[in-house]
Amino acid sequence: MIISLLVAMDEKRGIGSRGGLPWHISSDLKRFKSITQGHHIIMGRKTWESIGTPLPGRKMVVISNNQNYYAEGCEVMHSLRNTLDLTRERGENEAFIIGGGQIFAQALPLADKIYLTLVRTITPADTYFPYYDPSEWITLRREMLPASEKDEYATEFLELNRKR
Repeated sequence: MIISLLVAMDEKRGIGSRGGLPWHISSDLKRFKSITQGHHIIMGRKTWESIGTPLPGRKMVVISNNQNYYAEGCEVMHSLRNTLDLTRERGENEAFIIGGGQIFAQALPLADKIYLTLVRTITPADTYFPYYDPSEWITLRREMLPASEKDEYATEFLELNRKR
């Protein structure tokens, strides 16, 4: 099974602000939907609470340390390792980890792929993507998009594979 991270971050690795995204980029949301459709998406509790509703066509798994945590329409697990084991047992070919900062930090050493949206700005973020060494990754695809009426900032879509 391929373990993929799916993240949008600003030029200083900012990924969140006050429990939400610090921007609105319609083309990134469309990309997110097309990439994750039909797959497991794995997230921490805070990311789940920022989304707040099950996303159609995906199997959503929320990781929480709270043994009594409930997320309507999602499966709740208590460790990343157990979550990945479960998705593998279910025959998933590519699982998507979508945040937040703590889950990304745990998952980065395990990741085979990063679908990265680089937002060409610096935001007042309070949550950050962990540092990764670009020399450990090969860029398979790169697409530049200018800011527009629907996209608040210029963005760069990257698909990175870990060198093996």
